[in-house]
Amino acid sequence: MESFKSIFPFNQIEIAEYKIMTDADIDKALSASGKSFLHWSNKTFEERAIVLKNVASLLNERKEWLAKLITDEMGKVTKEAIAEIEKCALGCNYYAENAGQFLQDEIINTNYKKSFVAFQPIGAVLAIMPWNFPFWQVFRFAAPTLMAGNVALLKHAPNVCGCSLAIQNLFTDAGAEPGIFQSLIVDTNATTKILQSNIVQGVSLTGSEKAGSSVASIASTQIKKSVLELGGSDAFIVLADADIKKAAATAVTSRMQNAGQSCIAAKRFLIVQDVLNDFTDAVKEQIQKLKQGNPFDASITTGPMARLDLAEKLHEQIEQSVSKGAEVILGGEVNGCNYQPALLVNVQPGMPTFDEETFGPVFCIITVKDEEEVIEMANASRYGLGANVWTKNIDKGISLAKKLNSGSVFINSMVKSEPALPFGGVKKSGYGRELSKHGIMEFVNVKTIAVAE
Repeated sequence: MESFKSIFPFNQIEIAEYKIMTDADIDKALSASGKSFLHWSNKTFEERAIVLKNVASLLNERKEWLAKLITDEMGKVTKEAIAEIEKCALGCNYYAENAGQFLQDEIINTNYKKSFVAFQPIGAVLAIMPWNFPFWQVFRFAAPTLMAGNVALLKHAPNVCGCSLAIQNLFTDAGAEPGIFQSLIVDTNATTKILQSNIVQGVSLTGSEKAGSSVASIASTQIKKSVLELGGSDAFIVLADADIKKAAATAVTSRMQNAGQSCIAAKRFLIVQDVLNDFTDAVKEQIQKLKQGNPFDASITTGPMARLDLAEKLHEQIEQSVSKGAEVILGGEVNGCNYQPALLVNVQPGMPTFDEETFGPVFCIITVKDEEEVIEMANASRYGLGANVWTKNIDKGISLAKKLNSGSVFINSMVKSEPALPFGGVKKSGYGRELSKHGIMEFVNVKTIAVAE
């Protein structure tokens, strides 16, 4: 039987092997989802909240062990892995406490004796999730989906099967019956079959533009709802009146956390000419403080990239950009999955480091003349996930934010996904929203009920 292997990225040592499910296994899981939905959808919000709060407690109790599993499978440094688990617990509690309010009946004043909108679950929802935040990506889907009364099926990335099964165990140990949340160890072909099943009524994917296009195409032929959170090439704008030192420190954190492997990491740093040298010097100083190496070493700030092919692709993007005029002034050495944080200057449109998503620890500085050009350059991207604006003039910052084509804009702060704020993008970054009230609305039936005299 075919299997997936988990490999520790730092040294390429195999740590586990997971058998791929058979067609019979998949059919059994789908059947369990259908049966469990009948029970789960009829539970009250308070009853569902008990399970989610139990999961949150287990996440906090087991966070060190779960964090080790993350580091083993995709190389995240321990401190960041623990923070990821804690964030998942926060998300579970947020929806446990707020779902009932978000989905309460909405009274509409009409000519009917009574008319209102009810928000009801739709069935099983399939999640196709990536490896870079192997717990948080799942929980920001699962918490609202389950609290809405749906049941969940998870198709995780092949290199984090251990994380996938650990999440399923959390729900089982929290008191959820087996079909409420299931992790499916399946390949791409099986994913198509699952999505085509009548039991599955929607799909949420976080991943590449290519994967999103494929899944959305399949979902559309089945007339099923899809939510896509895809790539990003977020603009980080620094104006002349910005706090340069604070902006630089935040910029390096945003770009280099998780070894640069984040869809909402700042990737294109648009710096006005007047502060270019000061900003570049401040960034260089911050990057020189980073230490790349074994993610289990507490002194390490930057772990390995998750897979060899990803490190090779990043290196190719940098080399092609250099051939077109960019300059590497710091880092860029690669050894297997271990990539030394790099600083590039003179990056321009037409280079891979400008036009494409760079998923790794490379910091790309782009020079702009003024505020008019900065908006033009920021929007000159196929992506539109998040953006930053740094300025001491808040009114100016808000004005610029409204002109940026992105799903979110953070002023004088790093782009983050937080339970209370909607998350998602425009253009090739996808559609639909996760988190907040908006996220829980994605997979419910918005039902009109009208009563005549």
